[in-house]
Amino acid sequence: MKLLSKLVILFGLNLLMLVPLIAQADDASRDKEIAERFAKCDTNHDGRLTKEEAKGCMPRIYDHFSYIDSTNKGYVTVAEIQAMASR
Repeated sequence: MKLLSKLVILFGLNLLMLVPLIAQADDASRDKEIAERFAKCDTNHDGRLTKEEAKGCMPRIYDHFSYIDSTNKGYVTVAEIQAMASR
């Protein structure tokens, strides 16, 4: 095999090894953004986001609230939203 071909293959394999690291960085930045938005929307600062609190502040959470709050407790936590975003 020519040297250039070997270098291209080696470079490609090295890039594939970086994909999990990039994904972890994306997950961390996504979780940070969710936490920051959650904190702004949680108007009474109780660590729980009600559907009413989500209504104007986190519209995607509002639209899927009953799915995220699968036990019908009336609120969702930042951890639940982050877990949902990871799926």
